[in-house]
Amino acid sequence: MTWGEWDSKADSGAQMRLNQLAPETGGGGAPDLASTPAQKKAAANAIEKHLEPDTKKAGDTAEESTGAAVREFSGKDGHGWDTSPALKKAHEAWEKQVKALMGRLGSEKSALRNTSVLLRGTDVGIAVQTRQSSSLDKL
Repeated sequence: MTWGEWDSKADSGAQMRLNQLAPETGGGGAPDLASTPAQKKAAANAIEKHLEPDTKKAGDTAEESTGAAVREFSGKDGHGWDTSPALKKAHEAWEKQVKALMGRLGSEKSALRNTSVLLRGTDVGIAVQTRQSSSLDKL
């Protein structure tokens, strides 16, 4: 990159700062990261018992009220408000977002529950590999 390009980047608001230290915590991890099996289990249970049902309940409530509003604005004689199809379209987009969120919550819950099993299996596999007999064991 030439100096002229750096000047234009600085003018556009894109800047690079090289004179700062890494955070005291040592980098990227969040301080409240659930790292013990008990914390992971509690987080998975919170998703299952609270987040998933509450999200589904909110989605169902919105389904009913939006459906009623779409019907109300549609007009009985075929000449309704433009609000009706706009609400319907917005609700369809929102519905897709709720479905994606529910899928993400399910996958996060599953990942939290499977992490300790996966890590335990990896630890056992590495232990077996490192403990294989060596020519030095015969001495």
